[in-house]
Amino acid sequence: MSPVPAVIAVVAVVALLALPVAPGGDGGAGPADAASGLLVVFCAVRLLRARSRPLSRTAAVVLGLPVAGLALAAMGAVSPGAGIAGLGRYLQIFVLVPAAVLLLIRDRRDFRLLAWSFVALALWQGAIGVRQYATGTGASYQGEDIRAVGTFGTQDVMGMATVVSFGLVCAVGLALGRRAVRERLCGAACAVALLPPLALSFSRGAWIATAVTLTVQLALAGPRRALRVGAAVVAAGVVLVGGLGVGTAMLQERIDSITRVADAPDQSVTDRYTMWAAATGMWRQHPLTGVGLKGFPEYRDGHSSLALSSGSDTEGAGAGYRRQPLLSPHNMYLLVLGEQGLTGLLCLAGGWLAMLVRGLRGLWRTRRPGPVPECALIGCGLLFWQLVDFAYADIGGPSTVLTAVCFGLVAWWALVGGDEPAPTCPAAPSPRPRGRAGKAVVR
Repeated sequence: MSPVPAVIAVVAVVALLALPVAPGGDGGAGPADAASGLLVVFCAVRLLRARSRPLSRTAAVVLGLPVAGLALAAMGAVSPGAGIAGLGRYLQIFVLVPAAVLLLIRDRRDFRLLAWSFVALALWQGAIGVRQYATGTGASYQGEDIRAVGTFGTQDVMGMATVVSFGLVCAVGLALGRRAVRERLCGAACAVALLPPLALSFSRGAWIATAVTLTVQLALAGPRRALRVGAAVVAAGVVLVGGLGVGTAMLQERIDSITRVADAPDQSVTDRYTMWAAATGMWRQHPLTGVGLKGFPEYRDGHSSLALSSGSDTEGAGAGYRRQPLLSPHNMYLLVLGEQGLTGLLCLAGGWLAMLVRGLRGLWRTRRPGPVPECALIGCGLLFWQLVDFAYADIGGPSTVLTAVCFGLVAWWALVGGDEPAPTCPAAPSPRPRGRAGKAVVR
């Protein structure tokens, strides 16, 4: 009987994100965040018992790079409590949990198991989201409770879109990989099933990030496969969008709004532009170290114009009307630039860039005649999605712990899996020489 793989502890963290969030909560830490802390402790205990070197020098540098910028920004926080809270959150999402996930993944089999857990969570949340749209029990959108938010509610309205996008990227990677035909067909079917909930999330940022990522995955998989799969996806999209009925007009309006973000932006886009300008102003005032962790809400009004509204209205999905304050610029790069300065941005984004380069290098190292390894497509795809989405979103809410696990998957492929030789089939034994009568010759 084989021992239970340690990666099951990571799967348990992902599974906890399927639990419903209490309506009307503040969107802070949840059961999955607590489990991620236990995951880090569990990994540390394993390392102490094994008494082995946990990370290579390259992995330690890449994963530990953000610590320098975070330490400086924590010392410049508006209060010691804010500095400690911000430091703990950033270390959880970008350092500790990714390192634990990297260390608990043994091989590509564990990687695929974790990828399938992403797909399963996305299917669960997506099914709840479609039901919310069909029954009018979702979050409020244009006066109707039809926005799909899954179990995350209105306090994390982007949570379901993020989970479904991660699952879709994993499913496409599994469908384009080297596995058996049955597993690839299952991945393709899951990818198609995740398109409706992603559309019904009405999240423009998730749509853009997913479209860019799927295009990159198809390009990395090869031109012929890209053309075939691209044609199938377009055909499936036409059928699915055409079958949405009443939602077609709202989806079309939401899609058209993407092209009007410069000429005729709505209030949400205007607020985002204003907060982007505020974050840039903070950086200009403190170019090297920023205003400190958790400092954006304190300095926002001093750098914002009158175009900024007092907050965003949320309602539905089991919660009453609530005015949520705008506490971040909804752009991870500008949030880091404003709070941590150029030092923090270079340290954090430098680690991401290093993982991207190493991930792509690993993909080319393992490329051979035939399909690209699914681990390479998933690892590079998840990082591409996150880097694009960070231009429209930042960390926050119960779903953020999945971002930490996502970076763990990316780190494993970039720092460990990409350096391993691709598994090959064992060569068939050569036949023994035979004599004239066809019997084996004994030497």
